[in-house]
Amino acid sequence: MMRNSWAGAAVLTLALMLGACGAGDDAAKKAETKAGATGGSSLTVTVATASLQNLPRTVTASGTISAWEEVPVGAETGGLTATAVYIDEGRYVRQGQPLVQLNDALLRAQLRQQQAAVQTAQANAARDQAALDRAQELKERGFLSQASLDTALANKRASDANLAAAQASLSETRTRLAQATIRAPVSGLVISRSVTRGQIVSAGTELFRIVRDGRLELDAQVPETELHLVRAGQSAVISSDQVGEAAGTVRIVTPEVNAETRLGVARIAVSGSGFRPGMFARARIQVGDQPAVTVPTAAVLYRENRPGVFVMGTDGRARFQPVTVLSRTTDRTAVTGVEAGVRVVVEGAGFLGEGDRVTVAPARTAAAPPAARAPAAAKK
Repeated sequence: MMRNSWAGAAVLTLALMLGACGAGDDAAKKAETKAGATGGSSLTVTVATASLQNLPRTVTASGTISAWEEVPVGAETGGLTATAVYIDEGRYVRQGQPLVQLNDALLRAQLRQQQAAVQTAQANAARDQAALDRAQELKERGFLSQASLDTALANKRASDANLAAAQASLSETRTRLAQATIRAPVSGLVISRSVTRGQIVSAGTELFRIVRDGRLELDAQVPETELHLVRAGQSAVISSDQVGEAAGTVRIVTPEVNAETRLGVARIAVSGSGFRPGMFARARIQVGDQPAVTVPTAAVLYRENRPGVFVMGTDGRARFQPVTVLSRTTDRTAVTGVEAGVRVVVEGAGFLGEGDRVTVAPARTAAAPPAARAPAAAKK
């Protein structure tokens, strides 16, 4: 009995040792398989070459709607009370249209006084002219001395000077009276009003602000890298969340770039209605066909919210290259960040990681049509 127990224990121990050896071999095989999958195997992908093409280019910018030309309207004569205000904000006015009437009662009284002074001066001038004519006639007959003639001539010149002064004063009063009615210097849209009835208006005080001809424009902020593409006369589309879209035309591109923001300004005339000065808007400027590096649209991926493509290296590995998307179509995407001639991964790019080894699949060719079967030989 004792010998049988020792023999059974020995057999059990030997079986356990053999089982452990077999488990170790299986683990080693699995490790070798995993190592081979990461180091030796590779993913099969298709590649395409980035090419240089002329594509319609759009420059996107944003900015603030402003007036093409703001005209301030002020009073030329001061110290008068506004007795009537005819126009309010938001009204369109014509050039010469009355905006404000100032109290001109004193000016009208001065006008009548100046008119009377002119009439008096005219009468004195006529009297002295008649006296000069008689003095010249008597001098020719020898009945008047030269001194008396000189006196008559001096009186005539003095009366003419008084008449000219009276006429100048009358003209000044008429001008001030006309200025008592403040009129629109240009046609346009009134965007601000700062005068009320009963207000004593000082000379030079701004009373209204008018957008000349109602013309608005977008001060579009363009990056300095794209500013050279924008030129006067190019068409654009102006859009706003509140108003919608409207057509526009680039009026001028300012020659200065902000040293802090690195942005230039393109002033785009807005032809649509509904926009108001101070609104935020965006612009899509059509700058024409421009050479650009394009890649297949399917090759562009987003990693950490950044667009990029996997570029094939000479060692057979793919590396992620960030790019900037300029424009996109269904088939091709214009980008910056890669050069023409670089091979980029198309199919299979979404499964790649940085530095993965890949196998490039051969270029696909159109499948040949099935060969026509030869007719069976006729039986004899």
